[in-house]
Amino acid sequence: MLDFDEYIKLLAGLLSVVDPIGAIPLFISLTEHRSSEERRRIACVCALSVGTALMIAHTGGNFWLKFFGIGIPSFQIAGGIVVMFMGISMVKASHDRSRNTPEERVESVDKESIAVVPMAIPLLSGPGAMSTVIVNHNLNPSWNYDVLAVCVIATVALAVLLCLLMAEKIADWLGTTGMNVITRVFGLIILSISVEFITKGLAVIFPILGHPA
Repeated sequence: MLDFDEYIKLLAGLLSVVDPIGAIPLFISLTEHRSSEERRRIACVCALSVGTALMIAHTGGNFWLKFFGIGIPSFQIAGGIVVMFMGISMVKASHDRSRNTPEERVESVDKESIAVVPMAIPLLSGPGAMSTVIVNHNLNPSWNYDVLAVCVIATVALAVLLCLLMAEKIADWLGTTGMNVITRVFGLIILSISVEFITKGLAVIFPILGHPA
């Protein structure tokens, strides 16, 4: 049976890491010379790509960890560190180079379609989002969670679609200050998530941490 509270918890965490609001300025900048029809197409392809990338991470993450011989606790710690740096950057409302670099943004302006690169990958469904999906999957190895995760990923992809379709309206309504406030709140949420990932990984590697005297 699906737990609505757990759904909200997972949705809040993944949505914070993906941060579709934070992607709005870049989307507007990269599509300013494109027609409304092209923008809608880019938004749809981007949202579909985000959902696909996160589903691949959810279903195939364990295979790649086993292929490279990476233990789950080690990946939890590494993923937590990646998410932590993202959170710190978001709290400061500064651009996170782990998502995409200035060079990639300049290069993407000349590309025919920017929906997949750099919008979907690595901006929205980058290392932080994929790490979050893989770690959560390993912390909750059950059929119920798999169904829940699919619902959460679909909801996040829908949120990305709506934010990009309404990018200009949202930007006008919130303004730079409003978007920075939302980004900072999301940053605090994913900082908390990163601490949880790291502490759980350390507790497995060093059991005494999980059972202090």
